[in-house]
Amino acid sequence: MYQRAYKGQCAAEEVRHTSARAPIRNPRLALLALALGTFAIGTGEFGSNGIIQLFAADLHIAIPVATYAVTAYAVGVVIGSPAIILLGARVNRRTLLLGLIVLFLVGNVLSALAPNIALLVAFRFITGSVQGAFFGAGAVVAAYVYGPGRSGTAFATVMGGLTVATIVGSPLSTFIGQSVGWRAMYWTVVAIGLVAGAALVAWLPRTSDLRGNSITNELGALRRVDVWLMVTVAALGISSIFAVYTFIGPFITDAALRDASLVPIALAVFGVGMGVGNYYGGRVADRHESRGLVWGYGGVLVLLVLIGVGGSNLTILLPCLFGVGATMMFAIPTIQVRLTALSPDAPTLMGALNLAALNLANSFGAIGGAITLDAGWGPLSTVWAGFALTTAGLLLFLVTSTRGKSLSHSTRTTQPTLR
Repeated sequence: MYQRAYKGQCAAEEVRHTSARAPIRNPRLALLALALGTFAIGTGEFGSNGIIQLFAADLHIAIPVATYAVTAYAVGVVIGSPAIILLGARVNRRTLLLGLIVLFLVGNVLSALAPNIALLVAFRFITGSVQGAFFGAGAVVAAYVYGPGRSGTAFATVMGGLTVATIVGSPLSTFIGQSVGWRAMYWTVVAIGLVAGAALVAWLPRTSDLRGNSITNELGALRRVDVWLMVTVAALGISSIFAVYTFIGPFITDAALRDASLVPIALAVFGVGMGVGNYYGGRVADRHESRGLVWGYGGVLVLLVLIGVGGSNLTILLPCLFGVGATMMFAIPTIQVRLTALSPDAPTLMGALNLAALNLANSFGAIGGAITLDAGWGPLSTVWAGFALTTAGLLLFLVTSTRGKSLSHSTRTTQPTLR
């Protein structure tokens, strides 16, 4: 229903894009540039988590205080990104992406130079405000490059850089930070960001088709109840990925009783699963209204039970870690397609809200897992917090989907028939 509504409301826009737009030079390079941008952003985000102990020691602060820098980044995504989208509503999406990568570079340079935790927190907030806005604008540009009917694949392409960052970028930058110093990690991210910026300048299409939107349209999207319901579905449902990812270390060392040297391998297995799920999830999102989300959420619930019951066995744990990463990422492109369908006149803002929901999910999953651990339920108990949150998200989705179809049917039956 949502995809049919989206196609109906955007028919004129698609005609304009398909009939009037000039051929895109090197579309694959344009998509690569977008993925490089999200790779740089993801490397900085996840790499920061790996150097908390290092900058805590250097700045002479306790680790709980050091985590404020990570929290500030997430707050920047949730609050700062939508604000940037609204302020830049009328800006061409190519120009907006270039401005965002500049802000990203500035934020990381300042982070590398931060003399104290207060300034580091401020600089991480600034850097975090780039993420959601970049993903939102990047998804719009990728959808333009792919053409009509492939918005799920487009968003998966943009997300692809983030998943690669979890496998390669984050471990590499963290290793550099541990070897040379925590500030070197941020300088590494700056170097990657410069390469991404050069690629964006060289390869993104220059066209008025990517012009901005009316701020009235963007604000109108925020008044739609169904948009906020979908954001809630995402924030609750995706929480389980973080109720697992955040605690992979204790899963390996405390539950499976294996050496900590296996933790990077487990993280890589999880990251590969994310990449596989993201790839196929984008394609399913373009063909089916809700299958990606229902299958993704339903699949992860089964896997969480398996980890909770048998996760102390490494032969069960590792395949399930791959599966959790894959099933959750399988759902995310569908969330983006549905958000865009609910507000087709504000696709950039919908992309920012999707990333904001993921960062809320990060907090929900980590907090839920911490509660179960503090209760003394054991290292694998965090998956039950994820199970409860994802179940709530899936139930809310099923209820609101039924509501949406009911409203759509009611509207059709009360409209006059045109002959």
